[in-house]
Amino acid sequence: MAAESARWLTIPDLVERLGLSPGKVHRLLEDRQLLAVRRDAVLMVPEEFLDENEPLKDLRGTLMLLADDGFSDDEAMRWMLEVDDLLGTSPIAALRAGRKAEVRRVAQALAF
Repeated sequence: MAAESARWLTIPDLVERLGLSPGKVHRLLEDRQLLAVRRDAVLMVPEEFLDENEPLKDLRGTLMLLADDGFSDDEAMRWMLEVDDLLGTSPIAALRAGRKAEVRRVAQALAF
């Protein structure tokens, strides 16, 4: 998995950070407002997916697009964190910089 330098948050970390119950954190994952993958058998979310104490607002639509394109959670996580040549940075960094339309256009072109 790319972005090994990223800070990863566990479900208990998210409960504390977001001020939500574990059930509500899992609902954020189910609703694709956040994406988690297993690292060393523990479900984790990159801190970059948060904006202060809430999910990054433009993340959900991008994650839904990737799922619709046939990406597994692991594939979507890898794509979000690795530098994309067309974007010149990682998709999550581009989203954080306000480049939502560009990120989604590149993601749509990747459809399987």
